[in-house]
Parts: sequence; structure tokens; C-alpha cells
Amino acid sequence: MPDPTPITPGGIGARIKEFRTIRGFSLTELGRRAHVSTSQLSRIETGSRALSSAVEAGIARALGVTLSVLHGQPYIHMLQQDRFDALLTPISSALDSWDIPADDVPLRSLDALAADVDRIVDLRLSTEFVEIAEDLPALIVEAAALALTHATPGARRERAHALQAELARTAAIMAYRLGFIDLARLALSRMAMAAPHSGDPAQVAIERMERSAMTHAQSSRPDRGVALMRVALRDLDDDGSAGVRTVRGALCLRAARFALQQRDSSGAENWLGQAQEVADQVGDAHHYSLMSGPFSVALIQMDAENDRNNHAAALRLASQMRLPEHCPPSLAAHFMIRTARAQGWTAHHGDALKSLRKARTTAPQLTRYHPHVHETVGTLLRAPAKPTEELREFAMWSGV
Repeated sequence: MPDPTPITPGGIGARIKEFRTIRGFSLTELGRRAHVSTSQLSRIETGSRALSSAVEAGIARALGVTLSVLHGQPYIHMLQQDRFDALLTPISSALDSWDIPADDVPLRSLDALAADVDRIVDLRLSTEFVEIAEDLPALIVEAAALALTHATPGARRERAHALQAELARTAAIMAYRLGFIDLARLALSRMAMAAPHSGDPAQVAIERMERSAMTHAQSSRPDRGVALMRVALRDLDDDGSAGVRTVRGALCLRAARFALQQRDSSGAENWLGQAQEVADQVGDAHHYSLMSGPFSVALIQMDAENDRNNHAAALRLASQMRLPEHCPPSLAAHFMIRTARAQGWTAHHGDALKSLRKARTTAPQLTRYHPHVHETVGTLLRAPAKPTEELREFAMWSGV
């Protein structure tokens, strides 16, 4: 018996058209405001052309919406199915209680809290968001209490604040992935309070890097994102350690993404060159839950080719790439999602679905809520061939 649930592959193009209609813009007027040709915009709205990060940012800015809204986030019906709508409120409440003494909270040792933070970070890298959301509020409150308890300057105070910063970072990343930008910004503000007291300049740089994605990218101001990366690099001296160099490489890669969003090809090449220098020094290193190295540089190059609608070149890059040893599941899934996007736009539809299914196995909740997954599934559904049961099942699972 056929599944009665309708599949509507409208996607981001349909939402652009909806917002354009609400604003009273013609195709020509929106194209003028977003610096996109009328023919290109028409093809984007009908889903027959891929949407680059630069064009996407221009359209969002012209329509006066954030990128998350343009992507249809948060996906409320999916969040309700996964119970996230009920789990996120306690996280917000815990963040609001950041500087309130918690006299009724039993305090454990810093070592005990650190073990739980390490566990939460591992869950974050596997995008196990439900389990994170269940445990995070109590850990945030406990970390705040420990930071207030260890008020005397010294190693214990710095460690307490470092644990606070990492929990706030986790809350921000999870909220951002689910499309709750206000909650992500609240969590980042808490990380910004804790990081300078951690005694670790890398924590300050990481807060700036996360903030650049969750604020300047969302507000379609990549120029400010690049400026923030310059500040972060200026303040994070290269001490020769693999950890600091990994963070510096990640900052260069983030700046390259922003340059691509600005249509600044020469700037992107410059930032990628700096990231490659770091890659030559440290290889595919993994520190501070970040990976920087040849694989990460190649991922940005894949993005650049996809943004140019040169999807065949992106696939050639993908064919030469191999997942690094100890690659975090989230990064591996990003690679699979990018590969699927290029496969979908080059009519390798069966391969694209296989890549999406691999991503689902590797990092299910990241894949389920990723905008590019929704775009690629929409592309596959619009293909001339009738959707297979496997594709229909994936589309329903991913909420397309």
C-alpha cells in the first residue's frame, strides 16, 4: 500500500519565492537587490540551479531574513518528533542562571565534571543531540557553581572556567544546528564570559570562530566574519604546539569560507594558502574538537567548486580524498553531504542517495537537520525518474 504522506520538494527555492511575494518584489527587483540575474534567480526558485553561499547570503540580506529562516529552520515538526522542543528550554534556563550561586547543587570534583564534559564533547562530535540535551542543563549549573566556588586565581579556577566554556560551546553548536539562533547566541555570550578566565588563549579564539558562524554568517555579513578571524589570529600567538596550530588553521579555513561568501576569490585563495601552510606543519590534526589539515582544506575547495556550480570538479576532488584517521563523525558526515550534493547536481542520483545514507549512519542527527541534505533530497525528488521507495523513506525521515 503506498504511503499517503505527500512529498513536497519545494525547498529553499520555494521559500525564496514565498518571501519575495510577501515583500512585494518582482524577480527583477529581488535580483537587483541581491545582485543576481533574473534568469538565475528564476532557476533557483524552481530548484533547477544550485544555490551558492554567496548568492544565498545576498538573497537573505535582500529579503531581510537570516539564513536559518531562509532554510526553513527550525524544523518544528521534526524537533517535536525528536523531543528537542521540550529539551531545549531547560538549557536556556540553565544558561540564564550562569552567575547565580546554586547552594542546592551537590558539588563534585573538577575531575568528575571534566569526565562528563569529555563525554558530552564525544556525543557532540557524533551529533547525539538528544542525549546531550538531556544532560546539559545540570552540567551547566554544576559548572557555574564550581566556577563560583573556585574564585581564587589559579589553576583550579582556570580549569573550572575552561569546562564552563566547553559546555557553553556545546549548547551553542547544538542550538545552531537545530536552527535556534537566539539560543545559540545566548550560549556563545556565556562562552565569551568564561573563555578569557580559562587561561587558554585558544578558548578565546574558538569562541570568536564559533561566533563568526552563528552571527555574521547568519546576518549575511561575511566581511565582519573575516575581520573577526583576523582579530582571533592576531591574538592567538603561534607557540609551535599542535593544538594552537590546529586552531589557527581552523580560523584560516573559516575566513576562507567567508571570503567565498563575499565572492572574493583571491581572498579565499590567500586564506586557503595560509591554512595549507598549517596543514603542512601538523597534518590532519585533531585538537579542541577541531580538525585542521589537508582533508579540511580539500573540503573548503569542494565547497568552492560546488558554489561555482562546477560540481564535476567537486566530485573529482572527493574521489581523491580519504577520511583521516580518528576523523570525527561530524566532519566525516559533512564530507559525505558535500559529496552527495555534487552527485545530485551531476545526475549521479543513485550515488547521491548512497552518500546521504552513509552520512545518516555516521552522524544521524546532523544529517537529519542539515540544510544541504534537504536541498539534495529535493534535487533527487525532482529528477525525471519516479522516486524509489528508498528515496521516499529517506525524504520522509529527513522531513523533506
